Amino acid sequence: MKKLISLKLEEEILKEGKSLAKGDNKSFTQLITEILSFYVKKHKYKVDKQNSYAKINNKSGKIAIVTGAGGFIGNHLVKRLKQEGYWVRGIDLKYPEFSQTKADEFIICDLKNQLEISEKSVFVPPFSFKIFEVYALAACMGGAGFVFTGDNDAEIVYNNALVNLNTAENCVKNNVSKVFFSSSACIYPQYNQLDPENPKCSEDSAYPADPDSDYGIEKLFSERVYLAFNKNCNLDVRIARFHNIFGELTCYDGGKEKAPAAICRKISMAKNGENIEIWGDGKQTRSFLYINECLDGIRKLMNSNIVQPLNIGSEEMVTINQLVEYVMEIADKKLIINHIPGPTGVRGRNSDNKLIKEKIGWVPSDSLKDGLKITYDWIDNHIKS
Repeated sequence: MKKLISLKLEEEILKEGKSLAKGDNKSFTQLITEILSFYVKKHKYKVDKQNSYAKINNKSGKIAIVTGAGGFIGNHLVKRLKQEGYWVRGIDLKYPEFSQTKADEFIICDLKNQLEISEKSVFVPPFSFKIFEVYALAACMGGAGFVFTGDNDAEIVYNNALVNLNTAENCVKNNVSKVFFSSSACIYPQYNQLDPENPKCSEDSAYPADPDSDYGIEKLFSERVYLAFNKNCNLDVRIARFHNIFGELTCYDGGKEKAPAAICRKISMAKNGENIEIWGDGKQTRSFLYINECLDGIRKLMNSNIVQPLNIGSEEMVTINQLVEYVMEIADKKLIINHIPGPTGVRGRNSDNKLIKEKIGWVPSDSLKDGLKITYDWIDNHIKS
């Protein structure tokens, strides 16, 4: 079975190539190719030469590692970081489902397994750096049908806790400049989200803790992990509590899809006048943030000096029934909503953006309908194709 070449060994190979190039008529690239080929044959390593040359030629000194890069937000974030001039390594258990990754290097790795992390050197920087950032997005997660049934709690808590403990430890070991942790609005207490018209989700309302799911409990625990590593190990951290991020290239079926994608799928597949099923009475409230706005918030937070957790979400709160109506309007369809029993989470939730606006000046600018239009068109086209 082929192994990924270790970054430490690859650096030694590159140094050897530079040394040999001084006294040889061959080009540096030719020498590197010959040396890499030798090591590949001898040790049965799998090397992506294009990525190796990217390491040689990177001038910015900006490295980003994105865990969960095969997922919806991680895939989009990799693309954004590449546009900003970063050399990017993606890490996940799988590749992106709906598009090719833009990462310079993508390593399939189980971040629960410390031995595998070490063997594949996934947190070891590939070259000297001015900036070395880690974006910790890897998580076992999904929509209400996965998180709120109670059937997956042990898997969620065990997997996510191990992933974040290992990530924090390896960030310290490898002198990461800064780490971003993607927390969730699910950390907020149930008792503040009983009134669908007036939920309280300000950052200071997180304690006394009483999340409505074990997913939220683990996210709150992992916030404390990163803050503890900040306090005791000088790990520079940034923490965002995401509020229902949606957009194109997202999962829209299979049980782990979020409400906007599930509704878009149902409406896309239904004919005018047919019924669609919605869990609960549809009067529960939420806010939803389009992916590009989320990426803007992440990058602005990372470029700030704010360590405390901040909300990244929209304050445009709607009922689930309203969300369905918006998508039907976009699709130009009139359907009958059939409310059925199902997991719904808290009665009300809305991002409170006062603190993030005060601290870093970020507020989303696009309307919910703008993002829904892009998302629906993508899902509709994907289903039809």
